[in-house]
Formats: sequence, C-alpha cells, structure tokens
Amino acid sequence: MFKYYSFIGLFLVLSCQTKSQDLNVLFSFPEDNKEVSGLVYHPTNQLLYALEDKGNSNEIYTFDLNGNLTQTVTINEVENTDWEDLSMDSEGNLYIGNFGNNDNTRKDLAIYKLDISDLKNNAVIPSQITYFSYPEQIDFPPKKKELFFDCEAFVAIDDSFYLFTKNRSKGFDGRFYVYKIPNKPVTFVAEKIAELNSGNSYDKAAITGAAYHQESKQIALTTHTNVIMIPFENENSFKQENLKFVDYNHNSQKESLTFKDKNTLYIADEKNKKKDNGGNVYEFKILN
Repeated sequence: MFKYYSFIGLFLVLSCQTKSQDLNVLFSFPEDNKEVSGLVYHPTNQLLYALEDKGNSNEIYTFDLNGNLTQTVTINEVENTDWEDLSMDSEGNLYIGNFGNNDNTRKDLAIYKLDISDLKNNAVIPSQITYFSYPEQIDFPPKKKELFFDCEAFVAIDDSFYLFTKNRSKGFDGRFYVYKIPNKPVTFVAEKIAELNSGNSYDKAAITGAAYHQESKQIALTTHTNVIMIPFENENSFKQENLKFVDYNHNSQKESLTFKDKNTLYIADEKNKKKDNGGNVYEFKILN
C-alpha cells in the first residue's frame, strides 16, 4: 500500500521548494535550557512553553517573548525517558511526546496530556496518558537498515494525534512515516496512514519537530535546514505532492517549532558547543 519511489520523491522535493526569508533570533535560552526539543506558543497567555529531551528533568519551562523564564512546572508521576516534542490542542491543553527512540528499542512509548488550567501550578500530574506501539516493528532493535521507529514530531488535531517518524536507518533515503493514534487514555497500536519522502540529505530531511495552526489548517515540520508545510484537511492530506519545502538558509540542530500566527513560526535549536551555535528561539516568516 505504501510504495516508495525514490526518484519521484526526490523530484517532488526539489520541485516544491520555494523562496524563503532569513531566520531572526528572538532570544537565547538560559544556560540551563540548552537542549530544548519541544516548543509551543500559547496565544492566550502570549507565552512559550518548552521542554528538554533525554537526560533532562521532567519539567516544562515557560518563557515570555523577551526570553525571561517565568515559571518552571514539574510533571510528577512520569519520567522523561526521552521527551521529544510538545503539542497543543484547540482548547489550549498541552501534550508531551515521550516517544524519542534513537536506538529503536523502546516498548514504553507514551503521550502525556497536561490541562492548561493546571499549568498555573508549580507541579502537575498528567490528566491523561496514551500508550502506543508500532505494528510494523517486530524486532527491538530492528536491523540497522530498518531503523524507522524513532519519533520527534507530532500534532494534536481534533480527536487524534499524528506522528511523523525520524528515519535513523543506515543508508538514509529520506523516507518518513505518518502514524495516527486516537487522543484517548488507552493503549493503542498506531495506524500507519502515509509514507513520504523529505529528501536524501539527513540534515535537510530528518524530521525533528511539528506544529499545527488551527485557523489556517497548516502543519509545519522542521528539519535542521528547512521547514515542510502541509495543508491539512484530513488524513488523506498526507500526500507527497502536498509537501512544500522552505529553506531556512541556516543549518543548526533545530528540534522544535510552533506557530505564532498563520504567517509566522517560532523555531528552537539546541546549543552546539563544538560549532558555537544554537540555543536560540528564532522568528521565521512564511512567504505565500
């Protein structure tokens, strides 16, 4: 059902590129928050919520748009095994994607719901936990050429989650999968609804974050060097011809993004001490 055509996929990636503007630094994260892997802008509060990935605390950090840390919220009764993305639903509730799976060995993949009304407190407990697995994964880990079950990007839309996998296979070819999971407090087997191609270069093609804009019905996916825009109507929207690639003209370890409005993204990257870059939130205008 999900056939892969490398030459067609590469042609569509190249043909759907469009003009871009430069990234503008909004602010730099404090030294204690240099590994941000999830970011959500909450328009009601006009605040940015951020989290960090594996090896960091089970906390959510709140920043104003000047980069001031305004609150730290501890998430109790769960562990930061590898928190890789943060999403928001239409009611403003947040979701933590605990599904980072670099080695493709995990059997405890989960999504945690945080009610927005609880986040005024300094410590909260998730109001819902959704556990899931990938039906195509039989071995833990699979062979090196079949490491398709890492994930760093998802969105919450209506009553479902849509997950975008990160390809870690030997001989990277740009393939990534789209999975659908119900937004309910149960254990599910994820449904693979699409197989897409984002290009043959790992930096340009490996998916590291996702965001959804309710009004414009646009999904944005980030890699280290570009954003991929997808107009969303339903699960049939995930077609290769719907992908629009916009170059950042900038290469860093970008791990997350969120919509400020339908024409503007905030994008965060991790601090890279060797290259002396990253650790910032950028503003990026989407050109129509």
